[in-house]
Amino acid sequence: MSDDTATLEATPSPDIEIEEIDKVIIRFAGDSGDGMQLAGTRFTADSAIFGNDLATLPNFPAEIRAPAGTIPGVSSFQVQIADFDILTPGDEADVLVAMNPAALKANLIDLRPGGMIIVNEEAFEERNLAKAGFETNPLEDGSLAGYRVFRVPMERLTKEAVKDTGVSGRDVLRSKNFFALGLISWVFHRPLETSIKWVESKFAKREEVAAANIASLRAGHNFGLTTEAFHHVYNIRPAALKPGEYTNVTGNTATAWGLIAASQAAKLPLFYGTYPITPASDILHELAKHKNFGVRTYQAEDEIAGAGAAVGAAFAGHLAVTGTSGPGLALKSETISLAISLELPLIVIDVQRAGPSTGLPTKVEQSDLLFSLYGRHGEAPLPVLAARTASDAFDVTVEAARIALKYMTPVILLTDNYIANGSEPWRLPDLDALPDISVPFQTEPNANGHYLPYLRDPETLARQWAIPGTPGLEHRLGGLEKREVVGNVSYDTNNHQLMTELREWKIKNIANDIPLLEVDGGEGAELLVLGWGSTFGAIRAAAIRVRKDGLAVATAHLRYLNPFPANLGDVLGQYRYVLIPEVNMGQLRKMIRADFLVPAMGFNKVKGLPFRVSEVENKIREILAS
Repeated sequence: MSDDTATLEATPSPDIEIEEIDKVIIRFAGDSGDGMQLAGTRFTADSAIFGNDLATLPNFPAEIRAPAGTIPGVSSFQVQIADFDILTPGDEADVLVAMNPAALKANLIDLRPGGMIIVNEEAFEERNLAKAGFETNPLEDGSLAGYRVFRVPMERLTKEAVKDTGVSGRDVLRSKNFFALGLISWVFHRPLETSIKWVESKFAKREEVAAANIASLRAGHNFGLTTEAFHHVYNIRPAALKPGEYTNVTGNTATAWGLIAASQAAKLPLFYGTYPITPASDILHELAKHKNFGVRTYQAEDEIAGAGAAVGAAFAGHLAVTGTSGPGLALKSETISLAISLELPLIVIDVQRAGPSTGLPTKVEQSDLLFSLYGRHGEAPLPVLAARTASDAFDVTVEAARIALKYMTPVILLTDNYIANGSEPWRLPDLDALPDISVPFQTEPNANGHYLPYLRDPETLARQWAIPGTPGLEHRLGGLEKREVVGNVSYDTNNHQLMTELREWKIKNIANDIPLLEVDGGEGAELLVLGWGSTFGAIRAAAIRVRKDGLAVATAHLRYLNPFPANLGDVLGQYRYVLIPEVNMGQLRKMIRADFLVPAMGFNKVKGLPFRVSEVENKIREILAS
């Protein structure tokens, strides 16, 4: 391929050169109405079925409908596919598919020098160039000389492809994202069959739309096949993953499936009470599909009602869950405090996003750690866990349910926008190997013919769980402080001191029931890089890069944020330096400094984007060099 910018016309290409590569990073970008998320998702699904390892980074506009053709209105989807185990969606893209000038301008900075640009050239007209802030046409002024640019008349070719399918008006050009998908699928040897089947199923009731999308997909593929400039294509072999059955999964889907699995392992019906909020809504959407597993979903009129219904379900003996993002967690805080006082098992899922207030609702931020720990009135401790990847969300969700049920407490599970919407291959677990997390309900009086609701298990300090209506076990729960063991309302100050301490001791005791913190690569290292949540991939990949140059660095990642693993203090004491990368202004760093008196260093980013591997790598090298 040459560095020249030229319009490509379809001419027969008898010779196809196939180059084997180990990975590629592709970014699809266009207006929020251009279907770039769909094109990226379909390419990802095709690559997953082909057997590649992969990781994705969807990036949405923060507004529901940002002005078309402008930089704020650009939507992008990045995917890295590889023939080896990868940890992130990659840093710089190798290929940029730009559907208009704004998409090019917003994303060119993230394309590596010499990278490939495939543009929808017909969108580069004067009006769109002005909206994007271009004074001249970048396809003609030489500013893209450092890249391999391919100008494709996608709109004309899409119109030609769909003219006999029955679509008309604006629908004619809505298939151009499938043209781009077909072309990229040709360039990187992706099969079309999976996407064709998906289109046929998705648009089964709109045959003309299905026909248009399929025709456009094939037209893009055939354009690559018959165009001389695309005679050099690339192949990425399947990755050598562990044997097993795999599916591609997002964090929200894995969370939903984890809740279903937990309900089966607990032998309890699942209740999910929520109010729609970005980026947590897809958990509700997924759970609503699985009523065959006894799942009950309730879309409430607001966040408070969703949480209140979940507390009621917990009182009635369900595995009760409410899900939200940061603003909703604030609204639910009083109800969560009530659940702490009642000592009922409740899972609260917080899919974090950038704030404060509405903030950047479609962007990533680890913004709610301190709020999860302390964002309630009174002394109201509860366990806090965090998922580190999309697939890890399944396991962490089951673990959150185990702790909630065993210790009769609300649990907050933190994911974030990066985990929720990012995807990766996930090896389906052996469901028979799931732990039995069921808790026997109290069915008989527990003290001289009476039921005492706050009589505690001597090991866990958890109170006993009785279903309302069980004969002889009538009891009262509420927000007013209760007398120890008996459960009657009590204004006694000494009793309040004791009950407060009991609730705190119960949560602290969980440290004896969770795994010790594991350290990766600690031998000879003076620097420990400590992370939590979605920084996992960037931290681990950066450490791997640094170690290849013979530098010693240790990493550790926290799943349990309250209580901390019992050995965290010992681990921290083994290293001269502790670095904590966070997509916030240093929330875990504050906790580590306060609890362990360790002068931990922060590395903080709040741009609405996850860390790049290179950013963490450079920070590690800077510290080691100094």
